[in-house]
Amino acid sequence: MLTAVTLCIASCDQPQIRTAQPIVVRPESELDRHIRRVAENEAHLEERRMQVPAIVAAFAKRTNPQRARWLATLCYLKTLDTPFMPMDIAEIALAETGSHGLSAKSVSYRGALGVWQLMPHRARSHGYTPQEMENDEKCAEAAVRELLTKMKMARGNLRKAKKLYCGVGPQADAYEVKRMKFRREILREMIKYPPLRAENSSGTQLRPS
Repeated sequence: MLTAVTLCIASCDQPQIRTAQPIVVRPESELDRHIRRVAENEAHLEERRMQVPAIVAAFAKRTNPQRARWLATLCYLKTLDTPFMPMDIAEIALAETGSHGLSAKSVSYRGALGVWQLMPHRARSHGYTPQEMENDEKCAEAAVRELLTKMKMARGNLRKAKKLYCGVGPQADAYEVKRMKFRREILREMIKYPPLRAENSSGTQLRPS
């Protein structure tokens, strides 16, 4: 009898012992990471593409349709593989030179150049000459690099980074009000091009930033 009870206890304990064994988690392989990146990028790209017609519409109010499409395409292409969406640099372009027809030859009274208004020394810091800021493609690249620099200064806060793009002080405060106005304009244009999703691929609500 004692032997039977002992055997019973031993058999009941076995599953518990097996369950208590540490679970070995297979490390994520390079293939797993690639599949995950592709899935994430596909959702991300869908939203990026949704923004382009709205950006074109906003740009077309300030320049001719062909140039509007060209600049919107740059906003899309130059923000690929970055933390930014096309509208992030589109609204900066509008804030900087929207009142000057988004002209590549725009020069501010302080000497900022191009559609995205890079100061000569900032252009040089990103590997471009001041003269190259008349080239829309290079100016867009420099603008993205500048915004990345400001993101580091802002500790990852995109809204602060955009404000720092202009600088600090009252002028930056006024710039931020103007930038937000253009962001709202692009968002309103997006409503005209359904389907407009309430959230982006990362689950973040589309809201001013």
